[in-house]
Parts: sequence; structure tokens; C-alpha cells
Amino acid sequence: MSRPEHEPGRDLAIALEQRPGALAEFAAVIAAADVNLEGGGAWGGVAHFLVDDGERAAEALRTAGYDPVVTEVVATRLDQGRPGTLAALLRRLGDAGIDLVAQYSDHDGRLILVVDEPHREAARRVVATSGQLDLTA
Repeated sequence: MSRPEHEPGRDLAIALEQRPGALAEFAAVIAAADVNLEGGGAWGGVAHFLVDDGERAAEALRTAGYDPVVTEVVATRLDQGRPGTLAALLRRLGDAGIDLVAQYSDHDGRLILVVDEPHREAARRVVATSGQLDLTA
């Protein structure tokens, strides 16, 4: 399910065992709950995926014995034809004291930023001005 720009979905984070098949088992639980994975990935035993229904995904995962964390995301589009746009945005976020929990792209090519609650609104303000990035700074 492709989501409208104003409804980016939720980040679903979960710790996974470092063993063959662990990610497949997680994905099977999500599929059985009829929840769509719209972007993300798994790194070092932690998976972050954008989902279309965070609460349904979390409930299914809890029932299966997992401990998921569902978080609002900050989503934007960058000019992917201009090298340095991601670096410039990340520099501005860092300069504002905003630490990212995760960053990935969704199936629609949007940049998905996972930011802890105390800094989420500040991240949205920085992203709102991302069209004015100075790539020389």
C-alpha cells in the first residue's frame, strides 16, 4: 500500500536474533497480520521497517513473542540527482542537536527519519527547510 505524502506510516523497530531465518520469521508474522512493509531494513540484529499499520503490526508481533517499538517518523524528499543533499540535511540535523535513531528510504523514494520524541518536532522544522540546503557548507 503506497501511502500519501502526509501519512508516512510508522517505524517498527525490533531486535532480531543474529541467525539464518530470523528476519524471515519476523516478516511472516507481519504478512500474516496483513501489514505492508514499505521500506527499511535490518542491521546488526535490529530491524527498522516502515509499516502501514503500526498498531496491528505491534499486536501481532507481541502475540508472537517479540517486543516491538512503534514510532512516528519524519518523511521528506531530497533531490536525488544532486550529490550532497543527504549530507547537507544530516549536517543541519546534527547542528540542531538532533540524533537519528535510523534513516532509510521507503518504496516511494522518500527519506524516512526515525527521531526520538523529544527531538521529533525540531527535526520536522529542519526538514521543512530542506529545500533550501546549502551544499557548500
